[in-house]
Amino acid sequence: MSSFPLETPTSQVNWVEQPASPKPWSKLTKFLFRVAFVFFVSISLPNDPGWYKDLFTFDWTSLHYRDLYDIARFGSGLNIFGNKIFGSTLNGYATWVITLIFAVVVGGIWTVIAERKKPQPKEYNLLYYWLRVVVRYRAGIGIIGFGYTKLFPTQLPYPSLGVLNTDFGDLTLQKIYWLSIGVVPWYEVFAGVVEVLAGALLFFRATTFWGAVLLFGALADIVFVNFEYDGGVHVYSSYFVLLSAFLLIYDIPKVYNLLIKERLTIPVHYYPTFNKPWQKWSRVLLKTGVIGVFIVWFFYLQGVNFLYDPYKQPALKGISELRGNYNVTEFKVNNQVIPYSPLDSVRWQQVTFEKWTSLTFKVNRPVDLDLSNGGGSPMRDINRTFELTGVAGGQRVFYYEADTVNKVLYLQDKNRGRQNRETREIEGKAARSDRKEKPAEDPWISAKTRKIIGSEDEKIHPLARSTRRTRGMVTEAEEPGKESTKFVGWDQSNNGTVKAQAPLRKRMILHYSAINGGNRVILKGIDENKDSIQVVLDRVNRKYALSESTLKAGKYD
Repeated sequence: MSSFPLETPTSQVNWVEQPASPKPWSKLTKFLFRVAFVFFVSISLPNDPGWYKDLFTFDWTSLHYRDLYDIARFGSGLNIFGNKIFGSTLNGYATWVITLIFAVVVGGIWTVIAERKKPQPKEYNLLYYWLRVVVRYRAGIGIIGFGYTKLFPTQLPYPSLGVLNTDFGDLTLQKIYWLSIGVVPWYEVFAGVVEVLAGALLFFRATTFWGAVLLFGALADIVFVNFEYDGGVHVYSSYFVLLSAFLLIYDIPKVYNLLIKERLTIPVHYYPTFNKPWQKWSRVLLKTGVIGVFIVWFFYLQGVNFLYDPYKQPALKGISELRGNYNVTEFKVNNQVIPYSPLDSVRWQQVTFEKWTSLTFKVNRPVDLDLSNGGGSPMRDINRTFELTGVAGGQRVFYYEADTVNKVLYLQDKNRGRQNRETREIEGKAARSDRKEKPAEDPWISAKTRKIIGSEDEKIHPLARSTRRTRGMVTEAEEPGKESTKFVGWDQSNNGTVKAQAPLRKRMILHYSAINGGNRVILKGIDENKDSIQVVLDRVNRKYALSESTLKAGKYD
C-alpha cells in the first residue's frame, strides 16, 4: 500500500504548471513577428541569381566538394541594388542593417494592412512554424559545410616546413591562431564534430533546441576569436549565432520556467498536420534528400578532398629527392660569390623544398604581406597560398613545375601581396564559369617541355578529378605574351564581362642536380631579376620541438 496521500493540499503544488494553450499574440508581438519574418527570410533564402545558376549548371555527375560548399554558403543579407549607397559597396554587418531597415518598413506596411482587415489575424502560428523550418535548414546546411572543413582538417592546415622555419615575430595574429589549431588537428576534428552534429540536429524538430545550443556556443566563441585575432570571418560566424539565437527564443521561456523557477513545464508546440499522402511523402523525400546530399555525399566529397586535393594545400607531390631543409653553402650571382651574411638582401637563407611543389627561402628584404586567410576556391596549386599568408620577414615561396627529364624547375612567385584576396575571389568565379575559352600556349615554357611536365589536372588522383577542377585549370592559366599582366578569370561584377588582370608573377628557371640522394642540391639558372645564379644546398635534418601529427591532409608519397 502506498504511503503517499491520495490528495495533496493545494498549497503544496504551487510549483506545478499545467499545459495550456499558447497565449494570444499581442499587437506588439505580431508586429515584431512580421519584421522578423521578413528579416530572416531575406537572410536565409539565397537572393543572388548566381546561386541558382550554380545550382542548375554544376556537373552533378562529377562534383568537387567546393560545389556543395558554395551551395551551402551564400550571402547573409538582402541584395538591394547590390547593397550600394552613394556608389560604395557595403560589406559585413552593413548588409544586415540594410536588411533590417527593409524588414521594419515591410513589417510596418504589413501591420497597417493587417490591422484594417476584419476580422484581424489572431496569430501567425503556421507562418512561425515554417519560418523556423527555413531557418533550421539554412543554419543546418550552412554549418555542415563549414564544419566538414574541420572534421577533415583542411581549413586550418598543419604548418609547412617553411612556416615552421619562420620566426614567431614574423607571423600575424591571424596566422598564429590558425597555426595554433593546425598543429593539433585532432582538436580541429573535435570542433568539426560539434559543428556537423549541431547542423544534423537542426534537421529534426525534436532536436532543434540542442542543435541551436551547440551552434550558438560553438560559433559565439569563433566570433570572438575572429575579432581578437583578426580572422576575417567574423560576419559569417556571427550569422550562425544570429540564426541559432532566433531558434532558441522559442524555447527560452520554457527553459527559464523549468530551471530558474523550478516548475514542472510541459512544452506546448504548434505543428501543422500532414494528412494527405502527397504531403507526407514530400516531407520525407525532401528531408531524405537534404540529409543524403549535405551529410552523406558531402562527407564523401570532403574525404576525397582531404586525401587528394586539400583545400588550402597544393595537391600535387613535389620531387621526392629534393624534399627537406637546406643550408645555403654557396651562392653566386652573375658568377660572383656572395658570402654569407644575415644582413645581405640578395643571398638566400633557410631553403626548403616542401613535400608538394613549393620552394621556400628567406632573404633579408621585406615582401608584401598577404593578409588574407589563404582561402578562396582556387583549383591550381600556384593559387593556394596558406603557406605564405600572414608571414613577413622576407619569406619567399615559389611554385614550381618540373621537367624531370632535363632536370629543370620552372618557378613562379606565389605571393601577389595585397592582390591575393581579390585575385582568389575572381578565380573562384572563374572556376565555376561555363566558359570554354582556353589561353594560348605560354612561351616561357616550350610546347615540348610542357608535354614532359604534363597536365596538372591529369596528375591528380582520379577520385579527386572533377568538372570544376578541370575548368579551373583553364580559367586560372597564365595568359601568354604579356609581361605586365596575368589572366585570372572572368569578372562579371561590374555590369559586364571582362578579363580580370593581375601582375605577372616573378619567375625563375633553374636546372637542378641532386647528389647523394638529395643531400646536396645544386641549382643553376636565371632568377627573377634575369641574373644568372648558382646555389649549392646541403640538407639539414632539423629536429623540431613540435611533435609531428599523425593526421595530415594530402597524400604525397
